[in-house]
Amino acid sequence: MADFKGKTVLVTGATRGIGLAIAEEFAKAGANLAICGTHPDALAPAAKTLSAHGVKVYTQPVNVAHAQDCEQFVQNTLKELGSVDVLVNNAGITKDNLTVRMSEEDWDDVIAVNLKGTFLMSKAALKVMFKKRSGNIVNISSVVGEMGNAGQANYVASKAGIIGLTKTFAKEFGSRGVRVNAVAPGFVQTAMTDALPEDVKAKALEAVPLKRFATTQDIAKAVMFLASEDASYITGHILAVNGGLYI
Repeated sequence: MADFKGKTVLVTGATRGIGLAIAEEFAKAGANLAICGTHPDALAPAAKTLSAHGVKVYTQPVNVAHAQDCEQFVQNTLKELGSVDVLVNNAGITKDNLTVRMSEEDWDDVIAVNLKGTFLMSKAALKVMFKKRSGNIVNISSVVGEMGNAGQANYVASKAGIIGLTKTFAKEFGSRGVRVNAVAPGFVQTAMTDALPEDVKAKALEAVPLKRFATTQDIAKAVMFLASEDASYITGHILAVNGGLYI
């Protein structure tokens, strides 16, 4: 396992699911954590889980679609934990519908959180990373950002946008010592997928050569690799963690 002792890792949308798994993987590696989410009541239980690994944890309610929230989160993290070394842009929402039935509000909401939020939080963190001429950003995209998916025009556009943003950031920031990569998960086993009928899950798995859903740890370990020194010459890469769903 990579060693992140003495490092500070920021993870957005980290109160449950993939985000919490990512934060916990870094905590196991010794990193101090700054986590945020939109539900204040969920932050304390997440912090308790992470601090059990003997690391410092800072929490703050944040709407990543608001620039001021992002700026305050980064500056408060710097004040409380002393550094900003890794940013994981995980926060995301879905509001699915067929294109002809999708409201403008649902389109705007998903783009604002998923894509604009990634831009705003990165911009806030980069101010700190540039000063020390080092840093890592790992964005969470999705397999649907590469292959498309009916009924998710807003979500697909946001995740495809994150891929483009990742590559652009990598070109812009490499000379300043900042690497930027993304992970594009496929089907991930969560409480929501566990609740699906067996026939629905079986049909989904028909398209996956490895014949299983990813675990949240599969995604977390991919993120950690990209943020680690083992990936020191990797930037602008989109790491597919999809079991062969899209090749």
